[in-house]
Formats: sequence, structure tokens, C-alpha cells
Amino acid sequence: MKLDDKTRSPGASTSARQEMSQDNWDQRLGFLMHDVSRLRRKVFDEVMKPEGITRSQWWVMAHLSRHDGMSQSDLADRLDIGRAALGGLIDRLEAQELVRRGASEHDRRAKLVFLTPAGCDMIERMRIKSDHMSEAILEGLSTAQRHQLADMLDRVKRNLLAFKDFPAG
Repeated sequence: MKLDDKTRSPGASTSARQEMSQDNWDQRLGFLMHDVSRLRRKVFDEVMKPEGITRSQWWVMAHLSRHDGMSQSDLADRLDIGRAALGGLIDRLEAQELVRRGASEHDRRAKLVFLTPAGCDMIERMRIKSDHMSEAILEGLSTAQRHQLADMLDRVKRNLLAFKDFPAG
């Protein structure tokens, strides 16, 4: 008899129902995390659409707002994207005059990436919109709950970053 059959029958054992419930919890949590992330990205894209910037471009600019003047190579590593893909994003941001490339004083081969004044203005507009969006999606959560949620998600992120091997079988 399969587990599904055991849990559906009127006389199903408590342990079988608990095991199935645990399996469903793990599955629901993964789906919930995925759906929340997907929906947040979708809403964010809609909020930022009037600014004429894509999520990928925003991600580059947001990172530069915290680490302006990084080398293109280091930025690609930090964002975990290929150097060629990042080069294309930076080309488009340069065309919009939101970033500029510059030479490194220490390594003439390295290209550094900087936000322009227009890029800094865009970051400020994006922060305001992002703050409004965050308020809307966290509506109904107290300040304490928001901090707790952030702490829990931070713990999950650290666990994922520390994850090495998934046991086979």
C-alpha cells in the first residue's frame, strides 16, 4: 500500500498522516518561498516599468549604490552572472547615462563601474518606489513580525549559503 492510500483511508495511522503532513509542509514551504519571490519580482517589475529599467539593470545599479567603483569582473562575481552578460547590462545602462566605466588607477586592464549623477537620482526614485511597495506587501504585519520575518529569512539564506552536499537517496 502506498503512503497516499494509507493517509486517505479512514483507519490511517496517525504516524502515516503526520509523515504525509510533514512531506506536504516541506513541499508547501518550497512552493510558498518560490511563489512569494516570483510575485515580488513581478510586482517590482510593474512598479519600475515607468522608469524604463529592467530588474537585471536595477540589480546592477542597486549593488553599485552600495559598492560604487567596483571592477566589472568583481561585480560579475558578486552578482553571480557571467562577465559577458554583465557587459551587456552595463552597455545598456551606459547608453541611458546611468553608469559610466572608468580605468583603474592600479590596473589599467581593469574597468571600474560607477553610478553617474543620473544613476544616483534613479537609485533614489527606485528606493522610494521600493519602500512603498514593501509597505504594501507587508501590510498587516507588525514591526516585530517584520523583523522576525527578516531574521528567519536571513537564517534560511545563511543555511543555503552554507549548504555543501545534499545526501543522496
